[in-house]
Order: sequence, then C-alpha cells, then structure tokens
Amino acid sequence: MIKNFPGKLVLVVGNSGSGKDSIMKGVKERYPSDLISLYLTQRYITRPYSDTEDNIAVTPEDFKIMSLQGEFVLEWHIYGLDYGVPIEIDEWLKKGHPVLVNVSRSIIKKARKIYQNIVVAFIDVPFEITLKRVKERARESGIRLEERILRARRNQDIPDADFIVDNSGDLEDAINEFLSNLIYVVYAKGK
Repeated sequence: MIKNFPGKLVLVVGNSGSGKDSIMKGVKERYPSDLISLYLTQRYITRPYSDTEDNIAVTPEDFKIMSLQGEFVLEWHIYGLDYGVPIEIDEWLKKGHPVLVNVSRSIIKKARKIYQNIVVAFIDVPFEITLKRVKERARESGIRLEERILRARRNQDIPDADFIVDNSGDLEDAINEFLSNLIYVVYAKGK
C-alpha cells in the first residue's frame, strides 16, 4: 500500500556536479523558522566519506545487512556503488515535515510507487559546466569518471520534474530559486 504521509518527500535530482548537496544545505540554512521544520537526510553510500558530499560511508557488506534488515526506504546501485535512504524519513513525513533527499533519477518511478506525496526537483546545469565541475572535484577517475560524464551528456533534462532550478551561475541564486519553489510546492500548491 502506498504511504500517504502529510509531509512532502522532495527528491532532488540532477547530474553529478550539478550542486545538489550545496543547494540543499543552503536551503536548509535559509528555510523560514516560522514554518514546520525541514529535514535533510544523509544517504548511506558504499564509498569512503567525502567533504563534497554529505553521506554516511558504509562497507558493501554492511549495506547488504542494513538492506536485508529493512533499514532503507529507497536504494539503488549506480557507478559501482550502493546508495540507501534511511527509513527514519518516514517518521518526519508522518509528522508533516518536508524532507529533502538527493537521489538518482532512476529511483523516481519506484519512489512514486511507495510514497503519495512526492515532489521532484531537478537541478539544471549545462553539460559544459557539469563536465568542468565533475573533473574539478576529482572524486572519480578512469571508467567511473567517464560513466558520470556519459550519463550527464545523455540526461540534460527530466520531463516529470515538479520544478527546475538553474545552477549554472551563482550558487546563492540557485538556493533562493529552490527555496521559493519549495515553499510554493509544499505550502501554497501542496496543501
């Protein structure tokens, strides 16, 4: 049965290097204190911790155990890594809180079969800027870097996004644009 919680689950998608985590962090910092609290969740990833991405590093073995124990509400495998969104988000959503989570676009259909109140936010960045950012962060190399570049080239838009944020310029502008859209979708349009 589909989960119909009062809180909105906001799936933040975009190519590698689009600035999803930076925007989410900025939105959290600027989110109005007079509104119901906004939550960000950390994903579990089978990769060492990185300063450029807010995640919880786990071994592949621990990830499998956690998955079997039902500790993830969403999980996917991409670029040779496993990603999991923790079950704790259900408690926040039940209490009416909006929850932001950085996910792969490949998980959207599955998420829509699990949750009723989903919002998809796409972070749009031209391919040339994406390419530069992915290379500069130097998180991947070799075939893994090439996979991310190829995927970015093929996925320059997302037709079922509820809103799109341009992050090709100043990060502050993208944060403000995201925040405005989020408040509208969650409060004005979404209630």
